[in-house]
Amino acid sequence: MAGLAESFRNIWKVEELRKRILYTLGLFVIYRIGAYVTLPGVDAQVLSEVNAQSGGAGLFGFLDMFVGGAFLQAGIFALGIMPYITAAIIIQLMGAVVPYFQKLKREGEEGRRKMTQITRYLTVAITSLQSIGYAINLQYGATGTAIVIGPTWFVVTTVIVLTSGTVFVMWLGERISEDGIGNGISLLITIGIIAFLPNAVINEFNLSNNFFIFLLEIGMWTLITGGIVLVSQGIRRIPVQYAKRVVGRKVYGGTTQYLPIRVNAAGVMPIIFAQSIMFIPSTVAAFFPDSPFMQNLGSWFSDISGVGYSVVFFLMTFFFTYFYTAITVNPKEMADTMKRQGGFIPGIRPGKQTSEFIDNILTRVTLPGSIFLGFVAILPAFAMQAGVSQGFAMFFGGTSLLILVQVTLDTLQQIESHLLMRHYDGFMKSGKMRGRRG
Repeated sequence: MAGLAESFRNIWKVEELRKRILYTLGLFVIYRIGAYVTLPGVDAQVLSEVNAQSGGAGLFGFLDMFVGGAFLQAGIFALGIMPYITAAIIIQLMGAVVPYFQKLKREGEEGRRKMTQITRYLTVAITSLQSIGYAINLQYGATGTAIVIGPTWFVVTTVIVLTSGTVFVMWLGERISEDGIGNGISLLITIGIIAFLPNAVINEFNLSNNFFIFLLEIGMWTLITGGIVLVSQGIRRIPVQYAKRVVGRKVYGGTTQYLPIRVNAAGVMPIIFAQSIMFIPSTVAAFFPDSPFMQNLGSWFSDISGVGYSVVFFLMTFFFTYFYTAITVNPKEMADTMKRQGGFIPGIRPGKQTSEFIDNILTRVTLPGSIFLGFVAILPAFAMQAGVSQGFAMFFGGTSLLILVQVTLDTLQQIESHLLMRHYDGFMKSGKMRGRRG
């Protein structure tokens, strides 16, 4: 504990790091205030009563967690940063199949700037379309309650406000990344998720009849978090030998480095894809209240603690882990880059054999990662079966816990780099964070 306290004191000794952290916290406050500013023309009291009756479950509840409660509260940041995430995923997927985007990826910094600009334009287009649906749902939703006070021009004003809000949140994320600490977009999502954690813990404590059981739940939660940290940091290192080359009077190369292959190269995206698809049947079923088949189908996909739901969710997460890894990690590109730089894997010929070797390693390493990710995805179902309340069970695994762990690790690595650069000890003097190993 003394070493941890010393690390926190060192943070405040570094003026640049202190300013970055305070700047980031200030933008967090602005973001959280926007979540409580209701859209013009919406009766906030009636809306809260409707949300209390619906319980915030299903797809809307899932989206609400990512924006810190602004979605169900009809805040000006109701769509949050999610349209930007959607646009970024689309651009990333197109970069794997569209030649134009593949060319931009090879152009270095200039290509990244162009792709960022295209992502911003696509974000505005996606936000405009989503805000139209959001406004229509508020005005003509099947709640049976008049949520909108002044329906005149409500859709137009809502589209303008929500689009402006998303663009502003996107700007906040970019400011955090450039002038603050950590990845701004990821941190804004994390702050929205953390906003639900205190209430979930307090409600679980109030509902628990035994204090020992509550402490046991906290202990299990800590162990699960530690396991996710371990797998998130897990890598398979492939040795790469670089040949010696003489440039002038200096000799370069001749050293052995390592190509890191992550156990969980796909990150949290497979669970997000799988969970989004799992919510589609129940959402579609809501539009067919007179169809017994659709209602039964919707009920089956709404029972997130059921065995059938968990099995399908596990298999979809397993599939999307391999799918997303295949899209984002390109063994052929790794092999070509290694060949251009004069590197080779000992015992493997450069070129096609190197690409096949990396692909085989990636396939084998992804198998335990995909199984673990699928298990993490269905952990909330096990927690609910064990008696944990649904609100707190969502933090036992799934999207929320993975995002919290990975974003926290990324932010700590950046803080660690600032401290080590100024000859201070980081958070973990004997730890194995990738930033310190590097």
